[in-house]
Amino acid sequence: MITEGKTESTTQLSMKGRGWLLVLGILFIAANLRSPLTSVGPLVGSIHDSLGISNTMAGSLTTIPLLAFAVFSTFAPRIAERFGMAPVLLVSLALLAVGIILRSLSGVGTLVTGTVLLGLSIAVCNVLLPGLIKEEFPKKVGIMTGSYSVSMNLCGAIASGISVPIAHTMGMGWSGALGCWGILTVVSLLLWLPQMRFHRKSVASREVEKEAKTVHLWRSNLAWKITLFMGLQSLLFYTIVSWFPEILRQRGFSADAAGWMVSLMQFAVLPVTFIVPIIAARMASQRTLAAISAGLFLLGIFGIASGNSTWTPLWFIMIGVGVGSSFSLAMMFFALRTQNTHEAAALSGMAQSIGYLLAAIGPTLFGLLHDVTHNWNVPLVMLEIASILLLLFGLGAGRNRYIHSNDSEKNSFTN
Repeated sequence: MITEGKTESTTQLSMKGRGWLLVLGILFIAANLRSPLTSVGPLVGSIHDSLGISNTMAGSLTTIPLLAFAVFSTFAPRIAERFGMAPVLLVSLALLAVGIILRSLSGVGTLVTGTVLLGLSIAVCNVLLPGLIKEEFPKKVGIMTGSYSVSMNLCGAIASGISVPIAHTMGMGWSGALGCWGILTVVSLLLWLPQMRFHRKSVASREVEKEAKTVHLWRSNLAWKITLFMGLQSLLFYTIVSWFPEILRQRGFSADAAGWMVSLMQFAVLPVTFIVPIIAARMASQRTLAAISAGLFLLGIFGIASGNSTWTPLWFIMIGVGVGSSFSLAMMFFALRTQNTHEAAALSGMAQSIGYLLAAIGPTLFGLLHDVTHNWNVPLVMLEIASILLLLFGLGAGRNRYIHSNDSEKNSFTN
């Protein structure tokens, strides 16, 4: 009896220790989901000058990962069902490290290849982490999701701010500034290794799969509104992160200052990602929050377009609050507009796949418009139009109603 008691106590301590390792592993994986992407924007000019690539090609450094998100988001859950979440995340981290190293080898071919690899790796982690949190922390989903979001956005903000100092002040160049994020990935990989001891495969039920397929999201106007809301807020975020540092640099800001403006924007995101979900969950309709989010984008982008450098920090803070609010709303719509977990999962897959495909257009189109017009006015007008569309689709997605399998609404997109 004493031996059994000791064994039970030891098992409980082991699981408790595993819990802390799991939390730490999740937070470190989350830290890798934006920093490899946001570190590129402040260095676009250096990469452009060093390799002699076009602005369109430079914009594709952000577009390629987004295309990977769009293509691979629907496959990641199936791979995890077959091999288990923990091993798939481990392999994804390893591929992410390889991608970061390849991207930093100062060649156009390795730059593109590495970018593709890290895009595929981040796509898998993006899809699997929320499900892992729900599975492992069913009673602490809110806290863990908030912590995961803060880790992701905080490291993304830091990456934007310190990329230029690492490249120039420390003399490591753009390749060293991009490559150093591989250290974070390797640390995350080592922290995740202990989870292999607790690995268990997730076997999907045929009945669950059948039930999920009965929801015809492609016929639902509401599902499309949520998907387009998700895509437009992503398009705005990734385009701004990719190109606004270069706009500021050409308007007289130092590369360091331009990078820190984007960091300021991302720091403004952090508190909003906690507050907005709490407020949204207490509201029957989220149309007001959607309108505020789009309005902040409109005002912030208009402020940048005006060229008044005095108020630049304010414009970036407004955009940051808009980013945090719209992203949080998009995530909340998956739960608020569905009646069960299977509908929510199906909607999330559709929204992330189509949404990121739409988002992938942003940075490349922005760079192309600049190449064609030789100014920033037309590309910025494109972002203003995207903000107006975000408002329209947000008003539709924010209505208090559910998606149904026979949802063929006759309402307009803003009703």
